[in-house]
Amino acid sequence: MADTEGEEGQVSQELSETEVEKVAERKAGSAKVVHEVIRLQGDEELDRPLTSLVFSAFAAGVAISVSILAQAFLKLRLPDAPWTELVSGLGYCVGFVIVIMGNLQLFTENTVTAVLPLATHPTMRNLVRLLRLWLVVFLANMAGTFLVAVLAAYCVIVSPEQLETMLALSQHALAHDAWTTFWLGMPAGFLVAAIAWILPNARGGEFWVVVTITYVIAIGGFSHVVAGSGEAWLCWLTGKTTFGHATFGYILPALFGNIAGGTGLFAVLAHGQVRGEITPEEPAD
Repeated sequence: MADTEGEEGQVSQELSETEVEKVAERKAGSAKVVHEVIRLQGDEELDRPLTSLVFSAFAAGVAISVSILAQAFLKLRLPDAPWTELVSGLGYCVGFVIVIMGNLQLFTENTVTAVLPLATHPTMRNLVRLLRLWLVVFLANMAGTFLVAVLAAYCVIVSPEQLETMLALSQHALAHDAWTTFWLGMPAGFLVAAIAWILPNARGGEFWVVVTITYVIAIGGFSHVVAGSGEAWLCWLTGKTTFGHATFGYILPALFGNIAGGTGLFAVLAHGQVRGEITPEEPAD
């Protein structure tokens, strides 16, 4: 029997070794453990070859576009009722499930995972690695969403009726001015970064973590730069808005809002809560 005491977080009664192991399995990892898991993931991402990043991020851009497709398909088949948006909002989660559970490179998820190595080891080398990752992933994400927008705009993958529904949803997303879009981008960046922080403790519930949090983004009307870029491209390609408004009125404000929410708020707070508990090793040359 394992002799355990009720002090300092130990189990309060004698348990067998098997039972102690089961307790350890059920116990959620501490903030320091989660931080280290995400930091190591970030280090791996920062070291990935350029071609791997490009293909993974491009695939993520294509996959995240499924969100607007699924949302439009649901809305098209629902009656005009107050609860319609609550149901169609579930479609928004589909693209995120594919991307996050498929371990594809999504820009907003990298605002926390790739930042922790820099926060732990604030060196010029890590800063350059982070900026390289962000630039490559963002541009490849945009290329992926643009491809799907082209296919949708010319009714290659959707019907004219489905396209009209997609445009109605897209125009609603682009209805805000740049400043409002920035502020709406902050909660979206924070929430997607929170997914990366929660997943190490999800213990088989990863699907529901992703669905729950991205559903909040959908029904809250928050601005996610990658998912929303597909809507912006679609409106531009169909003449519903100008290239300037799509880029400077939505994509860039949403980008900076997501960075502020994911890095400025979540990553800094997540690192700050364990900063006094970790002793970072000197980075290898």
